[in-house]
Amino acid sequence: MPGTNDTINTLQKSLIPELGAIADKVVSGGSLSPAEGLLLFEKAEPGLLGVLADVVRTRNNGNNAWFIRNFHVEPTNICVNHCRFCSFSHHFSASKWELSVDEILAKVGQQDETVREIHITGAVHPQRDIVYYGELLRKIKSLRPGLHVKAYSAVELDYMIRKAGLSFTTGLQYLKDCGLDSVPGGGAEIFDETIRKQICGMKTSSADWLEIHRTAHKLGLPSNATMLYGHVETYAHRIDHLERLRQLQKLTNGFNAFIPLKFHRSNNEMKDIPEVSVVEDMKMVAVSRIYLDNFPHIKAYWPALGRKMAQVSLSFGVDDMDGTINDSTRIYSLAGAEEQNPVMTVSGMKKLIEEAGRLPVERDSYYRPVV
Repeated sequence: MPGTNDTINTLQKSLIPELGAIADKVVSGGSLSPAEGLLLFEKAEPGLLGVLADVVRTRNNGNNAWFIRNFHVEPTNICVNHCRFCSFSHHFSASKWELSVDEILAKVGQQDETVREIHITGAVHPQRDIVYYGELLRKIKSLRPGLHVKAYSAVELDYMIRKAGLSFTTGLQYLKDCGLDSVPGGGAEIFDETIRKQICGMKTSSADWLEIHRTAHKLGLPSNATMLYGHVETYAHRIDHLERLRQLQKLTNGFNAFIPLKFHRSNNEMKDIPEVSVVEDMKMVAVSRIYLDNFPHIKAYWPALGRKMAQVSLSFGVDDMDGTINDSTRIYSLAGAEEQNPVMTVSGMKKLIEEAGRLPVERDSYYRPVV
């Protein structure tokens, strides 16, 4: 890449010598060690991080910035778990609610035929089982056979599969046979068990989260991965999380994208923790892109970041802007995110990407361009 080495050399002149070796390794396509990743978090300036992340982004995706026409369904806010950071569940709401199957199917039926993906995830309802969720998949596929169904986080899957007395393999195969196409990345939070116990002690363990995704990949179900950052974790915890994901990807190559999710503090038990700065957001995005060198895509989930900061993130390694969403999610709006009614038109998405100097490419759920 012409000029990249000169830019990096200029940026790192006033920084510690070790950053030069890290920059050379990134430019040459090498993988960073956990210690090197930690050093980027602790010592690298945003300018250097942006340049290095852009090297990896360009290597993987050229100048493309992907997006999809999609929508969300959040079936219920009634949850067996009591996560301290959550603003969505009935524990922090004035009311409990749950959509019926007919109400969910009505939402599916309301979508334009050009919408290609449904994302189903929400609370872990104590009285709904794997048969219920499997039949929901069957009915969605019957109504919209061509709609890609990305459904049920590892936390939801863990609960319904254990409740049925099944192995992860048997449970996931059943859901795949019912119409499950891929698995979303939610519920990962932070893998370190000490932090996990502190913020979401009732939730699926990190080991089981990883095992569910490993099993899904083995069965031909691709998935995404996330991290909830900006609360009580340290940089070391973030690198540990990224390293576990990178190691699993080496084994399965089943992850499509990594999505850093910013902690928002409204309406939850962690409201006394200040939210991190925009600079910290871009640092998180950039280090993720640099460190997860075997992940094809880094996604900016714009309902969490806000559309303007998601646009900025395209200069810090992001190549995927998620989708149009169609005002169909409340998980982040309830936590105080800027986007209270998240909806983006296709033309609006394209304009946002083009203003950042990237080429907008509409995709399907497997990152194939839609012509």
